[in-house]
Amino acid sequence: MLSPIERKKAGFPLLTSHASEMKKYAEVYSLFVDKGYSKELCEAYADAFIDNVKKPTCFDIIQIASLYDKIYDNKTAYFYLEKLIDKKLSGDEKFGYCTEMLSTISKIGNWRDAEEFRTLNISFLQKYCEKTCLKRQAKLYISLALADCAAKNYRDALKLLKFGYKPQGRNDSMLLEIMITAVYIFAKADDIEGLEGALANANGCLKLFKDFDFSWQEEYYHKRIRDASQGIL
Repeated sequence: MLSPIERKKAGFPLLTSHASEMKKYAEVYSLFVDKGYSKELCEAYADAFIDNVKKPTCFDIIQIASLYDKIYDNKTAYFYLEKLIDKKLSGDEKFGYCTEMLSTISKIGNWRDAEEFRTLNISFLQKYCEKTCLKRQAKLYISLALADCAAKNYRDALKLLKFGYKPQGRNDSMLLEIMITAVYIFAKADDIEGLEGALANANGCLKLFKDFDFSWQEEYYHKRIRDASQGIL
């Protein structure tokens, strides 16, 4: 979840209520700082910025979908993403929407819908990816890998994760996300040997972390790895 400073940079609507919006965001963010990703956090975010707002921003709808994804509630994530299907989106918003939607419908198991969605949007995603940062590229490749995994094309899915991501230091959460996704794919493929290797890689990556931003974060990642080994992502 973005910090209040990062959210301010992303931009709130320039309304007279700007200060109160930032205050509300800080209050919701405090739940994240204390307990991490939770249903309480998701409901507070949705209540403050989407469900009771006349015109919620596309940015916030994408963010709430991402938060629900973090607690494995893919159906609710999809419910919110559906609100953007006919919306006119900026490049950044469209990229966020497409990667979230592709990941969500893939994890729900709708592989045909995932393949159709990928076909419709792959040209935009590839062009956008050429001019974006490495972490966003990783987000795209993870979503594409999940679509292949949903279609049981496990070998292709694992190849996508080897797109050439370069580690960004010891505390590289995106590298860890890639490795957790690999654990999930091996688990879905019922590949015991591959799963053991992927688990070793993910746990080894986590051990490299020097410190964590929040007290709950280390256990959160351990749980993510355990869940992925059970086919839950």
